[in-house]
Order: sequence, then C-alpha cells, then structure tokens
Amino acid sequence: MTTFHLILKEIKQRKLNFLLSLLAVITAVVLFVSFFTTGQASKDETIRLMRDIGFNLRIIPKKTDMEKFWKLGYSEHTMPESYVYDLASQEGLSYAHLTAILQDKILWQGREVFLTGIAPEISPPGKKKSPMGFSIQQGTVYIGFELAQNMRLKNGDKINIFGKPFTIAHSLSESGSEDDIRIYVHLLDAQLLLNKQNKINEIKALQCLCLVDNKNINSLALLRKQLAKVLPDAKVILIQSIAEARENQRLMAEKYFGFIIPFVIAVCMAWIGILALMNVRERRQEIGIMRALGFGSGKIAFLFLGKAVTIGLMGAAFGFVFGTGLALKFGPGVFKVTANMITPKIELLYWALAASPVICALSFFIPAMIAVTQDPAHILREE
Repeated sequence: MTTFHLILKEIKQRKLNFLLSLLAVITAVVLFVSFFTTGQASKDETIRLMRDIGFNLRIIPKKTDMEKFWKLGYSEHTMPESYVYDLASQEGLSYAHLTAILQDKILWQGREVFLTGIAPEISPPGKKKSPMGFSIQQGTVYIGFELAQNMRLKNGDKINIFGKPFTIAHSLSESGSEDDIRIYVHLLDAQLLLNKQNKINEIKALQCLCLVDNKNINSLALLRKQLAKVLPDAKVILIQSIAEARENQRLMAEKYFGFIIPFVIAVCMAWIGILALMNVRERRQEIGIMRALGFGSGKIAFLFLGKAVTIGLMGAAFGFVFGTGLALKFGPGVFKVTANMITPKIELLYWALAASPVICALSFFIPAMIAVTQDPAHILREE
C-alpha cells in the first residue's frame, strides 16, 4: 500500500480531526484572500475620503501680509500664473494635485461676494488622477448656497458679472462657510473680470509627503527650501491638521492589515498544531505497530507531513473560492466609492497554494517529530 493510500485511509478513519484542521486552513485563507481582494479598494477608498478633506498646502505670494491673509481668506497680492506650471514640471517635488486660483472680494448685485477663478487641476506627469474639486467651463459659474437661495437662482439661469454673461452650471449645497457667498468661475474668466491677466494669488496642492511630526520635523523647512528655488516670490503654508489627519489615517490602515494577517496565521497554526498532537496521541498504537513492522522514521514522518500538505492544498483551494466570494459579495457594500475595483485576484490563489502547505507542514512538524521518536516496544507494552 502506497503512502498516499495510507494518508487517504487515515483521513477517512479520523474525519473530525481532518475536517477541523481543514477548517483552520480555510479560515486563514478566506481571511487572507478577502482582506487582500478588498485591500486595494480599501486603500484607495481611504485616500479618496481623506483627499476630500481638502488641500493641505497653500502657496501664496511671498509679500503677503499674513494677518490680512487670515482675515480675508486670500492674498491681496498676485504672482505669475506660470508658477503653477513651473511647479508641476519640477523634478524631485512630490505632489498629488495642483490647482491655480485667483480670488477677490467684489460688489455684485448690491452684495459683497467672493469671486474665485479656478484652473483645471494638474496631476503629476504620467499619473492621471480624478480631480478633487469641480471643473468649471468658461462662461459658466458655480454659485454659493446663500446667493442662490436669496436671489432665487437655479441651474441654467443666466447672470451678469461686470457686464459679462454667465450660465449657472451648478448651485452648491450649504457648506456653513464663506463658500456660501462665493461665485466660482474658470480662471481665465476671473482674470478677465478682475483685469489680472495671467495672474493668480494662490496655488493649492495636495502633498502627503510633507507631514511635520517628531520624526520629520524639518520636512516643511525642506519643502520651503526646495520651492524657493522654483518659486522665489512665493511662500508655502501647511495646513497642519489636514496633513496629520490624512497621514494618520493612511498609517492606521496599513498597520491594521499588517497586524491582522500574521495574527490570523499564528492562531490557525496553533490550532492545526494542537489537532496534530491529538492525532499523534490517537495513533500511538498504530505508530508502534508500523515501527515494529519495519517502517522507518522518515516514512512515518512523511505520513504526517503528507497529510499536512494535503490539508494545505485543499484549504487553499476552498479558501480562495470562499474568500473571493465573500469579498465580491460584501466588499462593494463596504467600499462604496471604489466598489468597481474589487475583482477576483488569481495571483492570491497561487500564493495560497504555495504558502498553505508550508504553513501546515510547519504546524505538523513538532507532532511528527514526536511520532517518529516514540519507542515501539514501549508503546506496544502499554497496549
């Protein structure tokens, strides 16, 4: 009788032990596959949700009076529009989104309102990213909640700003900030209305690598030094709370995935190891007879390790199917923003088929060594 047949007979004889061991492997693989299948969607969802907090870098003209800046919410001075393109093309500077802005307070329809011109966002070279904000077409406006409510304006209405006609593309929802009395236009339209052609007074950026903390206290100073070479007449402001919130959330997500998988594998290895020890105790008489019949230590060890490999391969196959199904069924409901990114990942099956037998064999190693070192004469005398 071959070793393979002996393994099958042992599995058939002790179904409960086999099924419990198989369940441990399936559980580990299911969690591994489901976490990693949804993992990229989770990371992207975290990035997008944290991205929506807003830009965390503001680059303004160097001669800006900061007291007035914080009171007004914008700089009274301007800088060349070309600065944003110089910044975007600079090698060695890491950023995710850049947008040029020109804004001022104007008197419109008897009201003081903020007029804000926004240029299309710029993504890093070779990395097309979805915009953080809205894209405004020339000749159209996005109008703040309070202005729309008080003046009974709605999408599609025509308005006139300094003699130039515009169509309301969108009435914004209530923000509870000065944005409720803001009119957004395309940057080129704002430059024309304010008579500041080719000028901007702010560049907003999303830059996650400049977090200032105890481990990297000089990062903002380094960034300012780098920007001074590219934009000599500009200064950079880091909105600390946004930067920290974004970075802490990213690190928390990474640590969570880094902790849960090793923990699950360790628990399942212990589970399998205990079941293997119980299996050795149950088979003491069988092992003693086999040793007395001339079965060597290697063959007996191979019986246990062969069973471990069988459990590992079966657990990997079933675990991949169940884990992928679990991710596809429940993942889109959890990660609504990036639901379409949750797809079966066949490479996880290869990893599971390679790793599960090894992990099972390691769990069976100590019980297998106990089995091959038992004295058959002592065992049979006990029986």
